[in-house]
Amino acid sequence: MRNDSSVMLSAITRARGLLRSSEPGLLSPAAPQAASLLEEAAELLVLDRDFAAAVDRCEKGCQSLLEQEGDSDGSSSEDLKCSLCIVGIQALAEMDRWREVLPWILQYYPKPECWPPKILELCILLHSKVEEPHVVLEVGGDWLYYPSNQNLSNYGLLAQLYLFHVLLPLGHFSAAEGLIQDCKALSQEQQEDMHKTLQEKKHQWLQKDETPPVPEEHPEISWKLQLGSASQRMLNVLVQLRRVLESLASQFSFLPFKKTLLVAFLLCLIVVRLDPASPTSLPFLYRLTQLFHQARSALFPSSRRPPVQD
Repeated sequence: MRNDSSVMLSAITRARGLLRSSEPGLLSPAAPQAASLLEEAAELLVLDRDFAAAVDRCEKGCQSLLEQEGDSDGSSSEDLKCSLCIVGIQALAEMDRWREVLPWILQYYPKPECWPPKILELCILLHSKVEEPHVVLEVGGDWLYYPSNQNLSNYGLLAQLYLFHVLLPLGHFSAAEGLIQDCKALSQEQQEDMHKTLQEKKHQWLQKDETPPVPEEHPEISWKLQLGSASQRMLNVLVQLRRVLESLASQFSFLPFKKTLLVAFLLCLIVVRLDPASPTSLPFLYRLTQLFHQARSALFPSSRRPPVQD
């Protein structure tokens, strides 16, 4: 999946900045291999667009940190592992493998409450964009309600992201209300804005529940609901016309075939042969007029002839 989120791009920039600002002496003796893999993974992601190879480098880097976890400096190793996971999340998202993101992270951070805040932020934004917020519902709740996380500087930001992108889209209004009240990291203005958004979303859900659904067994009703009064009258006229034509067709079907063929022949003769505008019909019409006058002379004397109007 192509994800152009500015948050993800800034996370990659920060990951590469960590490498540029870190001298070999400042890193733990166990970290150089992971740092080299991180730089290689970032280049594969940003420059070469080789996402599968980037994920492979991130996995190798995280695995090397896990194997040497007891012998390395905690601070530098955690920064490297977080950066490797950030690059890996972006690479998986670019390959439209977002369903693998959560299981992939849980390999290196088995406890969701111990996730770095930036990783949780990316997971919430990613699953919100693919419209699957329920995937991070439990993970985000575990992190937010963990006591030690509530003292972090970015706790308020994550609480807002979790509220707007997870709880409200899923309709968990009671949990959202409790989160707003219990979150001490939010200012009074932020709480008021979140309460306002909560009430708007709740109102939208109530309106959606009150809208009567159209029965599936009568699909024509949905069409009539979308038509105006004039369109409905026209539809009724067309239905009546169709019934009249069906009745006429059924009546004509009872006529003998020869009579039907004779009627069709006479209609064709009148329309085609007796068309005054057709030059081929002039001799025929002239001959027909002569025969009419001869018959009139034979039947009626000159004194009793009725007047003929041409």
